[in-house]
Formats: sequence, C-alpha cells, structure tokens
Amino acid sequence: MAEPFRHHHRVSYAECTVGNHVYHSRYLDLLEAARGEFLRSLGTPVLELQNADYIFPVIEARLRYKFPARYDDWLSIEVGLTLVERVRLNFGHRILNQDGKLILEAETFHCCTGRDEKPKRLPAELVEKLKPFLVI
Repeated sequence: MAEPFRHHHRVSYAECTVGNHVYHSRYLDLLEAARGEFLRSLGTPVLELQNADYIFPVIEARLRYKFPARYDDWLSIEVGLTLVERVRLNFGHRILNQDGKLILEAETFHCCTGRDEKPKRLPAELVEKLKPFLVI
C-alpha cells in the first residue's frame, strides 16, 4: 500500500467566515482540488478522462469536522481510496493543519459514468493505477 497522496493548500481570506474559520461547504472544494491533483499525479488528469467519456459524479459525501481551519493556515489534504469496484470509486480524505492537528475527515462516493450519465465500468488502466492507494 502506498502512502496517501498529499495536496497542500494555503487558506485564503475568501474561504473564511467573519468568525475566521473556513466555511463548511468550502471543504468540498478543497477535496475536489486534491482529488484532481491526485489523478494528475497518476498521469491521468480529469480532463483526459472526461475526453475519453469517463466522468465521476459525487453521489454522496460524508464530512466530519474536527477542528476549525483558519485564514493563512497551511493545510495538508490526504487522499486515498476506500473502494474501487466496477462502477464505484470512493475516496477517503483527511485534512491536517501545519501543526498536524486533524481538521476534517471525509469520504466521497462516486460512480463512473459517461457524459450520457449512464453507469460504465471504470477503465482498467485507471483501476491498476489506483490499487496501491486502496486503504484496507
């Protein structure tokens, strides 16, 4: 099993509330960016998959907020896989701040479809690239 992929992000002022913590829905944007960079690091950018008629809509998301992230925090967003199966692809995420404090745990559930939104099998080449990141 490989180490989880890590994407780094500096919290911007625009992502924060008046109370100086990251607004709850902004975490979904951070997870999306990290997944995109994860796939890019495997040599399979999202745009390449889309051009080959593979898209991965989110069908469910679970987020557990543990501690607030604040303006100018340096976040490490870890990405791994919790399921890779036929038409399903589930990602596990953890976000930690610069002090190693756990900010968020999340899982996003995806199905593989074509642009016509009909389910289709995950491409075999992608499955092989993802297997080392599967958390058992």
